[in-house]
Amino acid sequence: MKMVKDKEILVGADFAGFPLKEAVVSHLKSKGWKVTDVGVRSENDNDTDLMFHRVGLRVGSMISEGEFERALVFCGTGMGIHIAASKCPHVHAGVVESVPAALRAITGNGVNVLAMGAFYVAPQMGIDIAEAYLNAELGSGYEWWHNFYEFHKLAIDELEAFDYEKYKANGFKLEHLGDYDLVLETKPED
Repeated sequence: MKMVKDKEILVGADFAGFPLKEAVVSHLKSKGWKVTDVGVRSENDNDTDLMFHRVGLRVGSMISEGEFERALVFCGTGMGIHIAASKCPHVHAGVVESVPAALRAITGNGVNVLAMGAFYVAPQMGIDIAEAYLNAELGSGYEWWHNFYEFHKLAIDELEAFDYEKYKANGFKLEHLGDYDLVLETKPED
């Protein structure tokens, strides 16, 4: 598997996401990242095989098959490409438009496909989002709660084990793999 720790990342964009993807990829390459691009690679690329949902499915399948640990995807809004990637097993995709959202996506939700929309995210913001996302991992210091990692890891584990037919047969109740008290904590003073 190609890993973030080894500075390897998968990217994909449709024609609308192409300009933002180009800015982010140019930055990552300047920082030594090896980038595998499975989407639009030229502003004149009009191959219909590179429509947002088709690129999203391609990226999602490469995550599902264990080829890459994480991916960055881009379309006009980030929504369509993220929905498509999410159709693949073991893909936890999220759309973000800010650095705090990118940090929460990875530190709290273990997002392995991060989507951005070029209609809403400026190039420098996209670079900052990618940096935040790629320099953090599940539970890595962004949040102050005492059991932040464990709480969110449980959610990821239950989602990975989710079987809709079993859920339906159980009256739409999820089989718990564990539990944590749901208590809002007050942020400690620094």
